[in-house]
Amino acid sequence: MATTLGDRLAELRLRRSLTQEQLAEKAGLSVDTIRKLEQNQRMTARMSTLNKLAWALDVETSVLLGAPKVLEPRNETEPPSLLALRQAVTPLSGFPGVGDPEDAPAPTIAQLRDSIRRTERIRRQGELRKITALLPTLLTDARAAVREYTGEDRAAAFAVLAETYQVTATTLTAFGKEDAAYTALERSMAAAEQSDDPHLEVIGVSTLSWIFSKQGRITDAENVAVRMAERIEPGFRSDPIELSLWGILLLRGASAAVRAERSDTAEDLLSLAAAAATRVGTDRLDYATPFGPTNAAVATVNAYVDMGKPDKALSHAKRISDVGGIPPTWRARHHLDVALAYAEMNRDFEATRALLAAERTAPEWMRYHSTSRHLVAELRERERRRSSPITALAVRLEIDV
Repeated sequence: MATTLGDRLAELRLRRSLTQEQLAEKAGLSVDTIRKLEQNQRMTARMSTLNKLAWALDVETSVLLGAPKVLEPRNETEPPSLLALRQAVTPLSGFPGVGDPEDAPAPTIAQLRDSIRRTERIRRQGELRKITALLPTLLTDARAAVREYTGEDRAAAFAVLAETYQVTATTLTAFGKEDAAYTALERSMAAAEQSDDPHLEVIGVSTLSWIFSKQGRITDAENVAVRMAERIEPGFRSDPIELSLWGILLLRGASAAVRAERSDTAEDLLSLAAAAATRVGTDRLDYATPFGPTNAAVATVNAYVDMGKPDKALSHAKRISDVGGIPPTWRARHHLDVALAYAEMNRDFEATRALLAAERTAPEWMRYHSTSRHLVAELRERERRRSSPITALAVRLEIDV
């Protein structure tokens, strides 16, 4: 079984009966890049590179990255928790005459709202196994409320259902299940139309942009985020939440533009987001998504890492005095970006230090995040000592080296 990015790349290339030279030409990359990846001289690659390879091999980018370690399938079947989540998104009860209708008792609206708020803490901590276990029940409860209630209560139930589907979509995407995630998001948007929360459509489009990016549909990812941002562009007297949601969309669009190698567009969007963050003034958390001065700054660091400009990334990172205002998973991602920048400059000691900071911040997130695992494996291969911090980290993450 292919265990590294390079192994999977070689396996997929051979399945397509392509030489390294042919794949390089088709993807618009150098043969040297493909050779180094396949020989595991490099365990990581920029997202724009991965997207090009995935397009050339006719697979989704997540296939190249591999299954998350914590929920790897066994005997070529999905883990029970992911299978249950898929079934919750597309229950048999949705097909009349085939399955029994759902008959779960409906909780109160207050109970539903409390349940969805409780998931936010788990999401912020990056505890994906817990959230995967909770979501099927929450979806069932929200659907029961929609069936039972009328009027304002029904609209409120639809809001919880829409948000739960949206959380489900992000969770499935994190585990490389973009097909099921897209279905969940379609249902989220349908529920949002019947809800009492006008902001749910916006956050849904932000999630859609992320799913498209994971699928390698980079142009679509940029377009949906930018179009929605243009549609809801706030005015001088807009509320902070409207500025925040606008900024979140701008950051999504910038991320996609970077991966499309449209750096000028990306920098323009980042500049607009930074201006919005300045107007917001503080770090906010809306629908479990942060926005404010800190998140705009760490997004800029991420962009320069993806652009292949580690020196600029580190320069911007040093200007961030404190990342405590954003959730643990966002902080861990920032530490990973710093580690990637240092590794690109062959400053392995600093890269390891940043990875250890990411592990301390969100340990489970580190275990399932593919880029983290690839970078740890690469640094471990470059480490000559038998006993070292990076070796110990690889052992904790159960990385085969």
